[in-house]
Amino acid sequence: MKKLLLLIKKDPMLPVSLLAAVISLFITPPSKDLITAIDWHTLGILFMMLTVLEGFKQEDLFQPLLKLSSKFSTMATLSLFLIFGVFFTSMFVTNDVSLIIFVPLTILLFRSVGREECILPIISMENIAAIRGSLLMPFGSPQNLFLFNKSGVSAGRFIFHMSPLCAGSAVLLIVFVLVCFRKEKGRKIEFRLDLVPWKKENRIRRITYQILFVMILLVIVSRTKLWPIAVGIVLIAVLTVNRKLLKSVDYVLLVTFFCFFVFSSSITANPGIESFLARTVTGREYLSVILLSQVISNVPASIVLYPFADNFAGLIYGADTAGLVSLIGSLASVINYRIYVREYPGKGRDFIKVFTLVSWMFFIIVVMPGYWLSHWSFF
Repeated sequence: MKKLLLLIKKDPMLPVSLLAAVISLFITPPSKDLITAIDWHTLGILFMMLTVLEGFKQEDLFQPLLKLSSKFSTMATLSLFLIFGVFFTSMFVTNDVSLIIFVPLTILLFRSVGREECILPIISMENIAAIRGSLLMPFGSPQNLFLFNKSGVSAGRFIFHMSPLCAGSAVLLIVFVLVCFRKEKGRKIEFRLDLVPWKKENRIRRITYQILFVMILLVIVSRTKLWPIAVGIVLIAVLTVNRKLLKSVDYVLLVTFFCFFVFSSSITANPGIESFLARTVTGREYLSVILLSQVISNVPASIVLYPFADNFAGLIYGADTAGLVSLIGSLASVINYRIYVREYPGKGRDFIKVFTLVSWMFFIIVVMPGYWLSHWSFF
């Protein structure tokens, strides 16, 4: 019992996801359809990114980015650089990948300037940046990709319709940062980065990790169905150059995602739940997807509600706003949470408190403009 309580305190998302998965299997018994409904593609991409970026971390391959970051002289400018690094990269490599890259970098940089107390509010804003930056592009997030493919609208029209939310969010993020550091005008920061020269004997590892990283980005952007081959290539390459790296991969995060996928697949496969959605969604798409996302996250919520939705704009605007309400609203937020608790074990509750406060402040401001825009037809 003590070990169980310790696990819950250290990483509450894992037991919560496990419990949710087990309960859902009583609602919809396991079947072949349930297994195929699990988002194996996302799990594969996540495994590859976690593995390769752990290699980047071990081989100090983030040094060029660290050197660039050290050119900023205040906490406000450094924070804006990191937040908008997430904001813009999420448009092209998806929101979860941008967080995997920038959140560990943020933690490292803020430690180096002795400002660890700023980590939680800033990575919470990075979470918002990932969610709101990725909404601009059809492939910025899985729900955007799914809904874009179903809609039949052109990429240009899609971007045009999403741009007001994206631009407004960018302005609001700048305001949030300036308010956060309003009392630090003129206060300079000093970096204490201990950059170790790259080891010549590990040159093959560094080259391998960089090649694999480029391959993964190509897999993400191209949306190829050959992603299982890419997973195999990553496994073979890592086993060849540094098999010990596989011991450092965050398998807890992978298991957490797997459990949430089992939960969402089981819930949405239930005929009674499907019938209820058919009766209640039409005309309430914006609110429906926001609420359902807090139970099964925004990607499966988008897939489930699409057949019952008459207002496409309401569905996609709601799906891209749902991640601001809770950790479950977007599984990219779960990635952010997991990265933080790996660095600060036992502080999961602190993360949830700050994340919820910052996200809700943002949500309260953007939820009504999103609702008004949801009446602006894509077609």
